[in-house]
Amino acid sequence: MQKIEHIGIAVKDIEKGNAIYAKLLGKGPYKMEEVTSENVLTSFFKVGENKIELLAATSEDSAIHKFLEKNREGIHHIAFAVDDIHAEMERLRQEGFRLLNEEPKRGADNKLICFVHPKTTNGVLVELCQDI
Repeated sequence: MQKIEHIGIAVKDIEKGNAIYAKLLGKGPYKMEEVTSENVLTSFFKVGENKIELLAATSEDSAIHKFLEKNREGIHHIAFAVDDIHAEMERLRQEGFRLLNEEPKRGADNKLICFVHPKTTNGVLVELCQDI
């Protein structure tokens, strides 16, 4: 793993979230994108070399919707940049981590992604991200 790629924050309303983080960070999002396969609308902010991703559900089938039903708005996941997502997935499987998907899938911000189950990472949802 290279670095923390971004921190994902679940919000109920993307526009309200954007307004709050624009005030907090002193600038607006550089990108908004809908990821239909995940039923989410995302918004990205740059903070130096780091990124914050806001995630809002676009349907009740979304993992974000389910997360917000159980939790309050807040940190949803930590994403790590990797050079080779397939190799990293295999390494983590060999180390005993449970992955939430068998193969990487297309995510926001032109990335291949895979999630690691929080039950195997002390309660933290971890995302692997590789540039496409």
